[in-house]
Amino acid sequence: MRPQVEAFLDPDTETWSYVVYEGAGGHAVVIDPVLDYDPRAGRTCTAGAQRLVDFVKRHNLTVDWVLETHAHADHLSAAPFVRDQVGGRLAIGEHIREVQATFREVFNLGKEFLCDGSQFDHLFSDGETFSVSELKGRVIHVPGHTPADMAWLIGDALFVGDTLFMPDSGTARCDFPGGDAGTLYRSIRKLLTLPEQTRVFVCHDYPGGRREYACQTTVGEQKHHNIHIREGVSEAEFVSMREARDATLEMPRLILPSVQVNIRGGRMPPPEGNGVSYLKLPINRL
Repeated sequence: MRPQVEAFLDPDTETWSYVVYEGAGGHAVVIDPVLDYDPRAGRTCTAGAQRLVDFVKRHNLTVDWVLETHAHADHLSAAPFVRDQVGGRLAIGEHIREVQATFREVFNLGKEFLCDGSQFDHLFSDGETFSVSELKGRVIHVPGHTPADMAWLIGDALFVGDTLFMPDSGTARCDFPGGDAGTLYRSIRKLLTLPEQTRVFVCHDYPGGRREYACQTTVGEQKHHNIHIREGVSEAEFVSMREARDATLEMPRLILPSVQVNIRGGRMPPPEGNGVSYLKLPINRL
């Protein structure tokens, strides 16, 4: 089946979230929901995620899965809020364990923070399949941006997370812990073997004022027009470009709060004695 896809843009972080569904009254999947976060005040808000929840309820959808493409470094996940509101099992790729182990050390979380993925309802492995009523899904491990990135192929719709952007924006950075440009090149080449008419939905878009925000392209458009990895670009050329470009990039504005929350499946750190949760700020660590 060809799923219907409703996209939701968070303009603050330039992140796209999705509801993928059979049709009104059918089953659905939610992908990469965003929690609003004000870093100046340390306050969260669910207004953006509520738009997604309202859509699900308005169309009488049954949510089977709330999927994360990876542990995002640029926004906090609203997955627990969405699950509490409309149901579904929270899932991510099994290599989240590696990311958890890395950042347990970065944030000195101690042994009480478990690096076993138990913060999620299910950990998908490469090649695993799943069903959303009549919709069929397949899991594709696409490391490189981080070790845990997954792409979700649901019908003819491919949700690529941070591997690919729109063709005029290129590809994701690879300088986070565990990232590797050569690995990303090979992951993307694997995706580009899919039929050219396969719809591709990106997690971020950075138009920079040159056009309106967009979220959908195709495998064919990526193969022929992606400015970083179109056909004819060798792995050596890509790695050289990607590493040089990454060396000029600042850390994402919300990386420190985002990673601490997202490796916990979107939950805040446990409250301290006064009932308040606190996020750590490692000095000179990243």
